[in-house]
Amino acid sequence: MALFGNTFQILDRSLDYASVKNQTISNNIANVDTPNYKAKDVDFKSALNKAQSSLEAVRTHEKHLPFQSGHGLPEFEVVSRQNTTYNHNGNNVDVDKEMTDLAKNQIYYQAIADRLNGKFNSLKTVIRGGQ
Repeated sequence: MALFGNTFQILDRSLDYASVKNQTISNNIANVDTPNYKAKDVDFKSALNKAQSSLEAVRTHEKHLPFQSGHGLPEFEVVSRQNTTYNHNGNNVDVDKEMTDLAKNQIYYQAIADRLNGKFNSLKTVIRGGQ
């Protein structure tokens, strides 16, 4: 049994995801005028599917669907968007989309950081005896 459960680990992985996503978006924006550059994105869906396949559950009835068991958290994949071209030079970076994604990712990152801060404040309150 983990002392604090999986909450800190999940929040930590969420911050990792947001950080990789931010770096990927920044690279896309930096390469907006690079000929034949293909925009990249962080593939969260495949990481989520891998994580779902590793869920552990107890079947309480034989007609319930079985879960596959596994351990470890999947890594995030950075993949290129190959199927589009926006510019005459073969580049497919859409600056408006990238800036929107960057703003959404910054809000997501701040929300996770605030949640993590709240968890630490709760622990601090418990350690101080509720004061």
